[in-house]
Amino acid sequence: MRAIAIDDNELQDCYALLGTIHDPEIPVLSILDLGIVRNIELLHSLQDTGHIRVTITATYTGCPAMDTIATLIRMELLKKGYKTIEIITAIAPAWTTDWMSEDGKEKLKRYGIAPPDKRFEIPTDGIACPQCGSSNTRLLSEFGSTACKSLLQCNDCAEPFDYFKCH
Repeated sequence: MRAIAIDDNELQDCYALLGTIHDPEIPVLSILDLGIVRNIELLHSLQDTGHIRVTITATYTGCPAMDTIATLIRMELLKKGYKTIEIITAIAPAWTTDWMSEDGKEKLKRYGIAPPDKRFEIPTDGIACPQCGSSNTRLLSEFGSTACKSLLQCNDCAEPFDYFKCH
């Protein structure tokens, strides 16, 4: 088995296809918005010309969505005609919110989740409310609807909201 050079069009097609797969916990974000797709390789042998390897990295250790995401990737690639699909979950380097796209962070905000902000690596009061924009907020719990989010509340509009933790 040897890796072959992927022409730009084929590589772009693969990324576009993966860009249609959304995180099951945050359906407004694609797996590309999250930055969890680390690499795509086409592998060929004399017997197999439809072999692809996709490397992904979990956003959070033990993230329960990763099995679902791997299955969604496999299903889409099978539909595209790939016959042998390898999904590799890499644990190093560890995923960081720096890998999220700026467009993804804006999508989070429009969806009602405060995007990660390096000024608040540890969730605390003062994270901007995605509903009204006020920084007059308070931390209710370090754990929100999922382990990668914290729960805050705006003191001005009184709305509770999730904050996607930096890591």
